[in-house]
Amino acid sequence: MRFVSKTVLKLVRHPLEFTLQTLRGFHKNQGLLLAGAIAYYTLLSLLPFLILLVIVLSHFVDQQELFRVMTPYLEWLVPSQSRALLDDVSRFLENQIQIGAVLLITMLFFSSLAFSVIEKSMLVIFMHHKVSNKRHFLVSAILPYCFFALLCLALLLVTAGSLFLHAMAQQSIHLFGRDWSLQGLSGVLLYFLGLSLKIGILTSIYLIMPIKQLSVSHALIGGIAAALLWECIHYLLIWYFTSISNASIVYGSLTTSVIALLSMEIAAALLLLGAQVISEYERLEKEKA
Repeated sequence: MRFVSKTVLKLVRHPLEFTLQTLRGFHKNQGLLLAGAIAYYTLLSLLPFLILLVIVLSHFVDQQELFRVMTPYLEWLVPSQSRALLDDVSRFLENQIQIGAVLLITMLFFSSLAFSVIEKSMLVIFMHHKVSNKRHFLVSAILPYCFFALLCLALLLVTAGSLFLHAMAQQSIHLFGRDWSLQGLSGVLLYFLGLSLKIGILTSIYLIMPIKQLSVSHALIGGIAAALLWECIHYLLIWYFTSISNASIVYGSLTTSVIALLSMEIAAALLLLGAQVISEYERLEKEKA
């Protein structure tokens, strides 16, 4: 605990030095190149992943309610394109395409591609761990589907929480002789519920993907850093794509794919930057030790 306190104290005193060291490490590890690979495979994985997610969760939650809850989280990942993606999912389901064994295996395969690339990218970022034994290939193959199950459970809980908070927004309390609407409080709680889910997902990625398991506190540091950075940047992206971007004129029918790919590359870069923050924090702890 004493060493951790010294590390935090150094970060508070020299935040710029830590930031520059993190960026240098990120550049040395070819972070942008790795982010591009993650973005490409995530684009291939996203639609099959969403289709499977909706098929599974539709057994527990009304489909329209599920789409309403998923929209802001997709908007967080692909600003201004969530509606287009969900429309594609909706068309797939409305056409009642029979998911046979071949199609199911294909969707499962493409759904797992992004996780494999993230796992290999984490190995580069945390190269200082010097892991002697590689993860068994069956473990690597199963991990994406374990994460899928975890995400299903998280979305079910968030959907239940969202329904409760929306119901709460219709209520009011009588205090100091007047009625106070709970709509504002409900909105704030809904925002922090979403932010907590994002931090939780990122933290779980940092816990699961590296071969050598990180401590929960270190994973949480990376999760908070990546989530807060993306929380700021994605609003800028929404403003850019909806206000001044001419992407639809330049790319035409490819606009959704191009914007999604760009957004995912930025998100992937921040995911790896969060991992680099953890890596540099570990380096500082070793120096203090």
